[in-house]
Amino acid sequence: MQITASLVKELRERTGAGMMECKKALTESNGDIEAAIEAMRKSGAAKAVKKAGRIAAEGQVVAAQSEGGRSAVLLEVNCETDFVGKDENFTGFVAGAAQSILDSNPADVEALSALASQGGGTIEEQRQALVSKVGENVQIRRFVRFEAEGDRLGTYVHGTRIGVVVDMTGGDETLARDICMHIAASRPVCVDVNEVPQDLLDKEREIYAAQAAESGKPAEIVAKMVEGRIKKYLGEITLLGQPFVKQPDVSVAKLLADAGATVKRFVRYEVGEGIEKQTENFAEEVMAQVKGA
Repeated sequence: MQITASLVKELRERTGAGMMECKKALTESNGDIEAAIEAMRKSGAAKAVKKAGRIAAEGQVVAAQSEGGRSAVLLEVNCETDFVGKDENFTGFVAGAAQSILDSNPADVEALSALASQGGGTIEEQRQALVSKVGENVQIRRFVRFEAEGDRLGTYVHGTRIGVVVDMTGGDETLARDICMHIAASRPVCVDVNEVPQDLLDKEREIYAAQAAESGKPAEIVAKMVEGRIKKYLGEITLLGQPFVKQPDVSVAKLLADAGATVKRFVRYEVGEGIEKQTENFAEEVMAQVKGA
């Protein structure tokens, strides 16, 4: 069968692959475009494996809510560059994955990957096809799905890099959004002092004690200094202890109390947080090549 330019063009539009790769696949499949796509998806899976070891610390955080607002999803999907993070193929994949989480409530990333995608095949197969199309490692990193325990769920996404979901009792939608925006900006660790992880508190207390001991002051004074610093630290890392970003003279605790509202829980995601990013020094790379020549 003759491989026409229009056939190659159609395959390119459907796969995003290069012209020569499309022509080769069509030749091998004797012009059967569906067979060519299947073969390219298989080769895409191989490419995905090769790219899986590459650091993916860019990408997107997205939030999605059900029609009634009683369910909400926060999802992070990573890629290698900010450029791909803005690509419509990537953003479409992320949006589709978020909707699948909202609809199907998978237990974890593995269960999500096994779900059928809206575009056909599984979400994992769709991810592999995306890797082949954009030429970068793409990974679904994490997600959370909230069913409202309180009166309402609030969500907020700052750009595409920071996302927050809040479960709140009392107040209104405006307050819920304001609290989400505050959490995005101020990075609290937890709602109140009762939720602070003990190992984190012990570590900080140990550091403050070592610092205070260097002052040479009596032990009882050192103990008071440490407790004073711990109190300040708890105010900095707990949502209720922080000053509200829009009104720094008012604490979040007072803001909520005045509105008769409470925050039951929240989650904050930021793209790439905790991922060790690869740093490249162009001059050093050139020198290494010169020495190796």
